[in-house]
Amino acid sequence: MSATPTTPSSTEPSSVLTPDVVIVGAGPAGLRAASELAGQLPGQVLVLEREREAGGIPRHSDHPGYGMRDLGRFVTGPKYARLLREKAQDAGATILTEAMATDWAGPRSLMVTSPQGRLRVDARSVVLATGARERPRAARSIPGDRAHGIYTTGTLQNVVHLKHGTVGKRAVVVGAELVSWSAVLTLKHAGCETALMTTSYPQSESYWLFHRPGRMVFGTQVATRTRVTRIIGRPRVQAVEIEHLDTGRRRLVECDTVVLTGDWIPDNELARAAGLPLDPGSLGPLVDTALRTDRPGVFAIGNALHPVDTADIAALDGAAVAEHVRGYLDGRRPAPDSVRLQAEAPFRWVAPGILRAGDPAPPRKRLLLWTDEHVAAPRVVLVQDGRVVARKRVPWPAAPGRVFRVPSDVLDHVDPRGGTVTVGLDR
Repeated sequence: MSATPTTPSSTEPSSVLTPDVVIVGAGPAGLRAASELAGQLPGQVLVLEREREAGGIPRHSDHPGYGMRDLGRFVTGPKYARLLREKAQDAGATILTEAMATDWAGPRSLMVTSPQGRLRVDARSVVLATGARERPRAARSIPGDRAHGIYTTGTLQNVVHLKHGTVGKRAVVVGAELVSWSAVLTLKHAGCETALMTTSYPQSESYWLFHRPGRMVFGTQVATRTRVTRIIGRPRVQAVEIEHLDTGRRRLVECDTVVLTGDWIPDNELARAAGLPLDPGSLGPLVDTALRTDRPGVFAIGNALHPVDTADIAALDGAAVAEHVRGYLDGRRPAPDSVRLQAEAPFRWVAPGILRAGDPAPPRKRLLLWTDEHVAAPRVVLVQDGRVVARKRVPWPAAPGRVFRVPSDVLDHVDPRGGTVTVGLDR
Protein backbone atom coordinates (compact mmCIF):
# COMPACT_ATOMS: atom_id res chain seq x y z
CA MET A 1 0.00 0.00 0.00
CA SER A 2 1.58 3.26 -1.05
CA ALA A 3 1.16 6.61 0.63
CA THR A 4 1.77 9.72 -1.44
CA PRO A 5 2.44 12.82 0.70
CA THR A 6 0.66 15.97 -0.31
CA THR A 7 0.63 19.48 1.05
CA PRO A 8 -1.95 19.50 3.87
CA SER A 9 -4.76 22.03 3.69
CA SER A 10 -8.32 22.31 4.88
CA THR A 11 -9.50 20.45 1.77
CA GLU A 12 -6.58 18.23 0.73
CA PRO A 13 -5.69 14.96 2.45
CA SER A 14 -2.29 14.62 4.09
CA SER A 15 -1.84 11.20 2.44
CA VAL A 16 -3.40 9.13 -0.32
CA LEU A 17 -3.53 5.37 0.25
CA THR A 18 -4.05 2.95 -2.63
CA PRO A 19 -4.92 -0.54 -1.37
CA ASP A 20 -6.53 -3.17 -3.55
CA VAL A 21 -9.43 -3.42 -1.10
CA VAL A 22 -10.59 -1.15 1.70
CA ILE A 23 -12.94 -2.63 4.30
CA VAL A 24 -14.91 -0.16 6.39
CA GLY A 25 -15.48 -1.65 9.82
CA ALA A 26 -13.37 -4.06 11.89
CA GLY A 27 -16.13 -6.08 13.50
CA PRO A 28 -16.50 -9.83 12.85
CA ALA A 29 -17.65 -9.36 9.23
CA GLY A 30 -14.89 -6.94 8.29
CA LEU A 31 -12.10 -8.85 10.04
CA ARG A 32 -13.13 -12.17 8.48
CA ALA A 33 -13.26 -10.57 5.02
CA ALA A 34 -9.79 -9.12 5.62
CA SER A 35 -8.32 -12.47 6.70
CA GLU A 36 -9.76 -14.16 3.59
CA LEU A 37 -8.58 -11.47 1.17
CA ALA A 38 -5.16 -10.54 2.54
CA GLY A 39 -2.39 -12.56 0.96
CA GLN A 40 -4.65 -13.53 -1.95
CA LEU A 41 -4.24 -10.20 -3.76
CA PRO A 42 -1.17 -8.49 -5.23
CA GLY A 43 -1.91 -5.30 -3.31
CA GLN A 44 -2.84 -4.49 0.25
CA VAL A 45 -6.07 -5.05 2.16
CA LEU A 46 -6.81 -2.08 4.43
CA VAL A 47 -9.36 -2.16 7.25
CA LEU A 48 -10.68 1.11 8.69
CA GLU A 49 -12.00 1.05 12.26
CA ARG A 50 -13.32 4.13 14.03
CA GLU A 51 -12.80 2.66 17.53
CA ARG A 52 -9.44 2.44 19.30
CA GLU A 53 -9.37 -1.32 18.93
CA ALA A 54 -10.63 -3.69 16.25
CA GLY A 55 -13.16 -6.38 17.07
CA GLY A 56 -16.58 -4.73 17.09
CA ILE A 57 -19.32 -5.41 19.63
CA PRO A 58 -17.81 -8.71 20.90
CA ARG A 59 -14.92 -6.72 22.45
CA HIS A 60 -17.19 -5.61 25.29
CA SER A 61 -19.52 -8.62 25.46
CA ASP A 62 -17.59 -10.36 28.21
CA HIS A 63 -19.50 -13.63 28.30
CA PRO A 64 -19.43 -16.92 26.34
CA GLY A 65 -21.49 -17.54 23.22
CA TYR A 66 -19.23 -16.58 20.33
CA GLY A 67 -17.50 -18.46 17.54
CA MET A 68 -19.50 -21.67 17.15
CA ARG A 69 -20.54 -21.35 13.50
CA ASP A 70 -17.36 -19.83 12.08
CA LEU A 71 -14.52 -20.98 14.38
CA GLY A 72 -16.07 -24.15 15.79
CA ARG A 73 -15.27 -22.86 19.28
CA PHE A 74 -17.37 -21.54 22.15
CA VAL A 75 -15.54 -18.50 23.53
CA THR A 76 -16.18 -15.14 25.18
CA GLY A 77 -16.72 -12.01 23.13
CA PRO A 78 -13.31 -10.44 23.89
CA LYS A 79 -11.46 -13.66 23.04
CA TYR A 80 -13.49 -14.02 19.83
CA ALA A 81 -12.61 -10.45 18.82
CA ARG A 82 -8.94 -11.10 19.55
CA LEU A 83 -8.90 -14.32 17.51
CA LEU A 84 -10.47 -12.59 14.49
CA ARG A 85 -8.12 -9.63 14.82
CA GLU A 86 -5.07 -11.90 14.97
CA LYS A 87 -6.22 -13.96 11.98
CA ALA A 88 -6.59 -10.80 9.88
CA GLN A 89 -3.20 -9.44 10.92
CA ASP A 90 -1.47 -12.80 10.45
CA ALA A 91 -2.91 -12.94 6.92
CA GLY A 92 -1.27 -9.60 6.17
CA ALA A 93 -4.16 -7.14 6.45
CA THR A 94 -3.46 -3.60 7.64
CA ILE A 95 -5.85 -2.42 10.35
CA LEU A 96 -6.03 1.34 10.87
CA THR A 97 -7.87 2.20 14.10
CA GLU A 98 -9.41 5.54 15.14
CA ALA A 99 -9.97 6.03 11.41
CA MET A 100 -13.45 7.10 10.33
CA ALA A 101 -14.56 7.14 6.71
CA THR A 102 -16.57 10.35 6.48
CA ASP A 103 -17.43 10.71 2.79
CA TRP A 104 -16.76 9.54 -0.73
CA ALA A 105 -14.18 11.15 -3.00
CA GLY A 106 -15.03 8.95 -5.99
CA PRO A 107 -16.81 5.70 -6.90
CA ARG A 108 -14.35 3.63 -4.81
CA SER A 109 -12.54 6.40 -3.00
CA LEU A 110 -13.10 7.45 0.63
CA MET A 111 -12.19 10.45 2.74
CA VAL A 112 -10.95 9.38 6.16
CA THR A 113 -10.15 11.23 9.38
CA SER A 114 -7.52 9.64 11.61
CA PRO A 115 -4.83 10.55 14.15
CA GLN A 116 -2.43 10.68 11.19
CA GLY A 117 -4.53 13.46 9.66
CA ARG A 118 -7.05 13.58 6.87
CA LEU A 119 -6.53 10.72 4.42
CA ARG A 120 -7.92 9.71 1.07
CA VAL A 121 -8.20 6.01 0.29
CA ASP A 122 -8.37 5.16 -3.41
CA ALA A 123 -9.19 1.45 -3.61
CA ARG A 124 -10.02 -0.93 -6.41
CA SER A 125 -12.89 -2.31 -4.32
CA VAL A 126 -14.76 -1.25 -1.17
CA VAL A 127 -16.47 -3.53 1.37
CA LEU A 128 -18.93 -1.88 3.75
CA ALA A 129 -18.91 -3.80 7.03
CA THR A 130 -20.21 -0.96 9.17
CA GLY A 131 -22.51 -3.04 11.37
CA ALA A 132 -25.60 -1.83 13.22
CA ARG A 133 -26.56 -0.03 16.40
CA GLU A 134 -29.49 0.01 18.80
CA ARG A 135 -31.82 2.97 18.56
CA PRO A 136 -31.40 5.33 21.53
CA ARG A 137 -34.21 6.72 23.64
CA ALA A 138 -34.87 9.72 21.38
CA ALA A 139 -35.43 7.48 18.35
CA ARG A 140 -37.88 5.36 20.37
CA SER A 141 -39.88 8.42 21.49
CA ILE A 142 -40.03 7.39 25.15
CA PRO A 143 -41.34 10.40 27.11
CA GLY A 144 -40.49 11.46 30.65
CA ASP A 145 -37.63 13.04 32.54
CA ARG A 146 -34.14 13.47 31.16
CA ALA A 147 -32.32 11.36 33.70
CA HIS A 148 -28.97 9.69 34.23
CA GLY A 149 -28.88 5.91 34.13
CA ILE A 150 -30.29 5.23 30.62
CA TYR A 151 -28.19 3.03 28.34
CA THR A 152 -28.29 0.98 25.18
CA THR A 153 -26.71 -2.48 25.52
CA GLY A 154 -23.60 -1.35 23.68
CA THR A 155 -23.15 1.69 25.91
CA LEU A 156 -23.74 -0.38 29.04
CA GLN A 157 -21.16 -3.00 28.06
CA ASN A 158 -18.68 -0.31 27.10
CA VAL A 159 -19.04 1.33 30.53
CA VAL A 160 -18.84 -1.94 32.48
CA HIS A 161 -16.37 -4.09 30.54
CA LEU A 162 -14.08 -1.57 28.85
CA LYS A 163 -14.13 1.41 31.22
CA HIS A 164 -14.80 -0.63 34.37
CA GLY A 165 -17.39 1.88 35.45
CA THR A 166 -20.41 1.43 37.71
CA VAL A 167 -24.14 1.50 37.02
CA GLY A 168 -27.12 1.38 39.38
CA LYS A 169 -28.51 -1.35 41.62
CA ARG A 170 -31.90 -2.14 40.04
CA ALA A 171 -32.63 -2.15 36.30
CA VAL A 172 -35.47 -2.44 33.82
CA VAL A 173 -34.43 -3.90 30.46
CA VAL A 174 -36.54 -2.85 27.49
CA GLY A 175 -36.61 -5.86 25.17
CA ALA A 176 -36.50 -9.63 25.63
CA GLU A 177 -34.35 -10.83 22.74
CA LEU A 178 -30.91 -12.41 22.74
CA VAL A 179 -29.06 -9.12 23.20
CA SER A 180 -31.39 -8.30 26.11
CA TRP A 181 -30.08 -11.30 28.03
CA SER A 182 -26.57 -10.18 27.18
CA ALA A 183 -27.46 -6.91 28.91
CA VAL A 184 -28.75 -8.86 31.94
CA LEU A 185 -25.42 -10.71 32.18
CA THR A 186 -23.54 -7.40 32.06
CA LEU A 187 -25.79 -5.90 34.73
CA LYS A 188 -25.16 -8.90 36.99
CA HIS A 189 -21.41 -8.50 36.44
CA ALA A 190 -21.78 -4.86 37.57
CA GLY A 191 -23.77 -5.86 40.68
CA CYS A 192 -27.08 -4.61 39.31
CA GLU A 193 -30.29 -6.65 39.65
CA THR A 194 -32.64 -6.84 36.66
CA ALA A 195 -36.09 -6.25 38.14
CA LEU A 196 -38.04 -6.58 34.89
CA MET A 197 -37.74 -7.12 31.15
CA THR A 198 -40.45 -5.73 28.89
CA THR A 199 -41.54 -6.71 25.39
CA SER A 200 -44.45 -5.65 23.25
CA TYR A 201 -44.72 -9.16 21.80
CA PRO A 202 -46.88 -11.96 23.26
CA GLN A 203 -43.78 -13.94 24.22
CA SER A 204 -40.05 -13.46 24.72
CA GLU A 205 -38.19 -12.93 21.45
CA SER A 206 -35.07 -14.89 22.45
CA TYR A 207 -34.55 -18.60 22.01
CA TRP A 208 -36.07 -20.85 24.66
CA LEU A 209 -32.53 -22.01 25.51
CA PHE A 210 -31.79 -18.48 26.75
CA HIS A 211 -34.98 -17.03 28.20
CA ARG A 212 -36.19 -20.04 30.23
CA PRO A 213 -32.88 -20.68 32.08
CA GLY A 214 -32.34 -16.91 32.25
CA ARG A 215 -35.57 -16.39 34.12
CA MET A 216 -34.69 -19.19 36.52
CA VAL A 217 -31.06 -18.20 37.14
CA PHE A 218 -31.58 -14.44 37.44
CA GLY A 219 -35.11 -14.47 38.82
CA THR A 220 -36.05 -11.91 36.18
CA GLN A 221 -39.68 -11.40 35.23
CA VAL A 222 -40.54 -10.86 31.56
CA ALA A 223 -43.59 -8.65 31.08
CA THR A 224 -45.07 -9.45 27.65
CA ARG A 225 -47.38 -7.16 25.66
CA THR A 226 -46.03 -4.15 27.54
CA ARG A 227 -44.22 -0.93 26.70
CA VAL A 228 -42.45 1.79 28.67
CA THR A 229 -44.59 4.93 28.56
CA ARG A 230 -42.58 7.21 30.85
CA ILE A 231 -39.20 7.48 32.56
CA ILE A 232 -39.31 9.18 35.96
CA GLY A 233 -36.52 10.72 38.01
CA ARG A 234 -34.05 13.59 38.32
CA PRO A 235 -31.12 13.71 38.18
CA ARG A 236 -31.14 9.88 38.05
CA VAL A 237 -33.83 7.42 37.04
CA GLN A 238 -36.14 6.53 39.93
CA ALA A 239 -38.84 4.50 38.16
CA VAL A 240 -40.46 3.68 34.84
CA GLU A 241 -44.13 3.57 33.98
CA ILE A 242 -45.16 0.57 31.90
CA GLU A 243 -48.43 -0.04 30.09
CA HIS A 244 -50.09 -3.34 29.18
CA LEU A 245 -50.96 -2.99 25.50
CA ASP A 246 -54.15 -5.06 25.66
CA THR A 247 -55.73 -3.66 28.84
CA GLY A 248 -54.22 -0.17 28.94
CA ARG A 249 -53.41 -0.66 32.62
CA ARG A 250 -50.31 1.19 33.81
CA ARG A 251 -48.02 0.65 36.76
CA LEU A 252 -44.74 2.00 38.14
CA VAL A 253 -41.61 -0.10 38.52
CA GLU A 254 -38.90 1.33 40.76
CA CYS A 255 -35.42 1.26 39.23
CA ASP A 256 -32.32 3.41 38.87
CA THR A 257 -31.15 1.99 35.52
CA VAL A 258 -32.90 1.51 32.16
CA VAL A 259 -31.31 -0.48 29.34
CA LEU A 260 -32.77 -0.11 25.83
CA THR A 261 -32.01 -3.29 23.88
CA GLY A 262 -32.64 -4.38 20.30
CA ASP A 263 -34.54 -2.17 17.81
CA TRP A 264 -31.55 -2.21 15.49
CA ILE A 265 -30.66 0.11 12.63
CA PRO A 266 -27.69 -0.34 10.26
CA ASP A 267 -24.86 2.16 10.38
CA ASN A 268 -25.80 3.24 6.87
CA GLU A 269 -24.36 6.76 6.66
CA LEU A 270 -21.74 5.85 4.07
CA ALA A 271 -24.23 3.89 2.00
CA ARG A 272 -26.63 6.84 2.02
CA ALA A 273 -23.83 9.28 1.19
CA ALA A 274 -23.01 7.14 -1.84
CA GLY A 275 -26.62 7.17 -2.96
CA LEU A 276 -26.83 3.38 -2.74
CA PRO A 277 -30.39 2.02 -2.77
CA LEU A 278 -31.51 0.96 0.71
CA ASP A 279 -34.03 -1.68 1.66
CA PRO A 280 -37.02 0.26 3.09
CA GLY A 281 -37.53 -2.34 5.82
CA SER A 282 -34.00 -2.92 7.11
CA LEU A 283 -32.53 0.44 5.96
CA GLY A 284 -29.41 -1.47 4.92
CA PRO A 285 -27.93 -1.37 1.41
CA LEU A 286 -29.66 -3.50 -1.19
CA VAL A 287 -27.34 -6.28 -2.39
CA ASP A 288 -27.56 -9.31 -4.61
CA THR A 289 -26.64 -12.85 -3.57
CA ALA A 290 -22.96 -12.07 -4.25
CA LEU A 291 -23.26 -9.16 -1.77
CA ARG A 292 -22.76 -6.52 -4.48
CA THR A 293 -24.42 -3.11 -4.15
CA ASP A 294 -25.51 -1.31 -7.30
CA ARG A 295 -22.17 0.56 -7.44
CA PRO A 296 -19.55 -1.56 -9.26
CA GLY A 297 -16.82 -2.72 -6.91
CA VAL A 298 -18.70 -1.79 -3.74
CA PHE A 299 -19.96 -4.63 -1.54
CA ALA A 300 -21.83 -4.74 1.78
CA ILE A 301 -21.82 -7.49 4.42
CA GLY A 302 -22.85 -8.46 7.92
CA ASN A 303 -25.22 -6.51 10.12
CA ALA A 304 -25.07 -3.53 7.80
CA LEU A 305 -27.45 -5.69 5.72
CA HIS A 306 -29.39 -7.82 8.21
CA PRO A 307 -29.66 -6.04 11.57
CA VAL A 308 -29.07 -7.79 13.73
CA ASP A 309 -27.68 -11.30 13.44
CA THR A 310 -25.17 -13.17 15.55
CA ALA A 311 -21.50 -12.26 15.27
CA ASP A 312 -20.50 -15.58 13.72
CA ILE A 313 -23.11 -15.25 10.97
CA ALA A 314 -21.81 -11.75 10.21
CA ALA A 315 -18.30 -13.22 10.05
CA LEU A 316 -19.45 -15.85 7.55
CA ASP A 317 -20.69 -13.01 5.33
CA GLY A 318 -17.09 -11.76 5.40
CA ALA A 319 -15.84 -15.17 4.33
CA ALA A 320 -18.39 -15.32 1.50
CA VAL A 321 -17.70 -11.85 0.09
CA ALA A 322 -13.99 -12.53 -0.42
CA GLU A 323 -14.56 -14.73 -3.48
CA HIS A 324 -16.85 -12.15 -5.06
CA VAL A 325 -14.41 -9.29 -4.42
CA ARG A 326 -11.63 -11.31 -6.04
CA GLY A 327 -13.94 -12.02 -8.97
CA TYR A 328 -14.63 -8.33 -9.43
CA LEU A 329 -10.91 -7.50 -9.32
CA ASP A 330 -10.31 -10.23 -11.92
CA GLY A 331 -12.81 -8.61 -14.26
CA ARG A 332 -15.95 -10.67 -13.66
CA ARG A 333 -19.16 -8.67 -13.88
CA PRO A 334 -22.76 -9.56 -12.94
CA ALA A 335 -25.57 -10.17 -15.40
CA PRO A 336 -27.37 -6.92 -16.26
CA ASP A 337 -30.86 -8.25 -15.51
CA SER A 338 -32.02 -8.51 -11.93
CA VAL A 339 -35.14 -9.33 -9.95
CA ARG A 340 -36.14 -7.56 -6.75
CA LEU A 341 -37.09 -9.67 -3.73
CA GLN A 342 -39.57 -7.91 -1.45
CA ALA A 343 -40.81 -8.90 1.98
CA GLU A 344 -44.54 -9.16 2.56
CA ALA A 345 -46.17 -8.94 6.00
CA PRO A 346 -45.53 -10.28 8.56
CA PHE A 347 -41.97 -10.02 7.24
CA ARG A 348 -40.34 -6.61 7.46
CA TRP A 349 -37.32 -7.23 5.21
CA VAL A 350 -35.50 -9.91 3.24
CA ALA A 351 -31.76 -10.08 2.53
CA PRO A 352 -30.31 -10.27 0.01
CA GLY A 353 -32.88 -8.30 -1.91
CA ILE A 354 -31.64 -8.78 -5.50
CA LEU A 355 -31.45 -11.94 -7.61
CA ARG A 356 -29.43 -12.16 -10.86
CA ALA A 357 -29.12 -14.91 -13.45
CA GLY A 358 -25.99 -16.98 -12.99
CA ASP A 359 -25.21 -15.69 -9.50
CA PRO A 360 -24.31 -18.03 -6.63
CA ALA A 361 -26.54 -18.87 -3.70
CA PRO A 362 -26.44 -16.36 -0.84
CA PRO A 363 -24.07 -16.99 2.10
CA ARG A 364 -24.83 -20.28 3.90
CA LYS A 365 -27.52 -20.90 1.24
CA ARG A 366 -30.03 -18.95 3.30
CA LEU A 367 -32.43 -16.10 2.72
CA LEU A 368 -32.63 -13.95 5.84
CA LEU A 369 -35.91 -12.36 6.94
CA TRP A 370 -37.23 -10.38 9.89
CA THR A 371 -40.72 -11.06 11.16
CA ASP A 372 -43.03 -8.88 13.24
CA GLU A 373 -45.19 -11.85 14.22
CA HIS A 374 -44.53 -15.20 15.87
CA VAL A 375 -45.43 -18.11 13.59
CA ALA A 376 -44.82 -21.57 15.05
CA ALA A 377 -44.93 -23.58 11.80
CA PRO A 378 -44.26 -21.16 8.93
CA ARG A 379 -44.88 -22.06 5.32
CA VAL A 380 -43.01 -19.60 3.12
CA VAL A 381 -44.49 -18.67 -0.24
CA LEU A 382 -42.86 -16.79 -3.13
CA VAL A 383 -45.04 -15.09 -5.74
CA GLN A 384 -43.82 -13.66 -9.06
CA ASP A 385 -45.94 -12.13 -11.80
CA GLY A 386 -49.13 -13.30 -10.11
CA ARG A 387 -48.17 -16.94 -9.71
CA VAL A 388 -46.68 -18.97 -6.87
CA VAL A 389 -43.15 -20.03 -7.77
CA ALA A 390 -42.27 -21.71 -4.46
CA ARG A 391 -43.81 -22.96 -1.24
CA LYS A 392 -41.69 -24.35 1.56
CA ARG A 393 -42.51 -25.53 5.07
CA VAL A 394 -39.70 -24.49 7.42
CA PRO A 395 -39.23 -26.70 10.50
CA TRP A 396 -38.36 -23.84 12.84
CA PRO A 397 -40.49 -20.90 13.99
CA ALA A 398 -40.43 -17.36 12.68
CA ALA A 399 -40.06 -15.20 15.77
CA PRO A 400 -39.67 -11.44 16.33
CA GLY A 401 -36.32 -10.29 17.63
CA ARG A 402 -34.21 -12.78 15.69
CA VAL A 403 -33.40 -13.48 12.06
CA PHE A 404 -35.57 -16.07 10.32
CA ARG A 405 -33.60 -18.25 7.90
CA VAL A 406 -35.10 -19.88 4.82
CA PRO A 407 -33.19 -22.33 2.58
CA SER A 408 -32.36 -20.47 -0.60
CA ASP A 409 -33.53 -23.28 -2.88
CA VAL A 410 -36.91 -21.48 -2.76
CA LEU A 411 -35.31 -19.25 -5.41
CA ASP A 412 -34.71 -22.11 -7.86
CA HIS A 413 -37.84 -21.44 -9.94
CA VAL A 414 -37.73 -17.63 -9.90
CA ASP A 415 -37.46 -16.15 -13.40
CA PRO A 416 -34.42 -13.83 -13.26
CA ARG A 417 -35.94 -11.80 -16.09
CA GLY A 418 -39.42 -11.64 -14.60
CA GLY A 419 -41.10 -9.23 -12.23
CA THR A 420 -40.71 -8.54 -8.54
CA VAL A 421 -40.86 -11.54 -6.20
CA THR A 422 -42.74 -11.21 -2.92
CA VAL A 423 -41.69 -13.39 0.01
CA GLY A 424 -44.49 -14.00 2.49
CA LEU A 425 -46.36 -16.70 4.37
CA ASP A 426 -49.01 -19.09 3.13
CA ARG A 427 -51.85 -18.46 5.57
